[in-house]
Amino acid sequence: MFEAAQIRQAQQLLDEARAKGLRIAIAESCTGGLIAALLTEIPGSSDVVERGFVTYSNESKEDLLGVPTDLIRQYGAVSAPVAQAMVQGALQHSLAHLAVAVTGIAGPGGGTAQKPVGLVYVAALKQGGEVMLKAFNFGSLGRTEIRSRTAGEALALLRDLI
Repeated sequence: MFEAAQIRQAQQLLDEARAKGLRIAIAESCTGGLIAALLTEIPGSSDVVERGFVTYSNESKEDLLGVPTDLIRQYGAVSAPVAQAMVQGALQHSLAHLAVAVTGIAGPGGGTAQKPVGLVYVAALKQGGEVMLKAFNFGSLGRTEIRSRTAGEALALLRDLI
């Protein structure tokens, strides 16, 4: 299901988090649970992966993560402010020490001139820290590749926090 390089990346993240006693929460929109699936593909991941939120709809972002409705209305679900609110909500609504959140447009439809297919925001946060945010424009690589690359970038950003 996952490439060997992805499994190695997930294993390294889990090993480093485990060594420091850190637990992780994941809030996913455009990846629809792929990041959580990648991490939990590794045996023993349950001592690091605290919980995952698949918040595909705007309502779920509001209900499960506490993302303000006005923030979504003003900036759109695919935006830096919403990614930041998602990661903050994931940390606040979990028992985790670290969180990552992703929102984007995986395509093939749904893009606009301002927000093209392949635009993704990845936010990560450690308890007591500042939100780390990165924006990516993967272009029209196809839905599967955009989601896969987003998962890899999310793991990399989490690893930077450890």
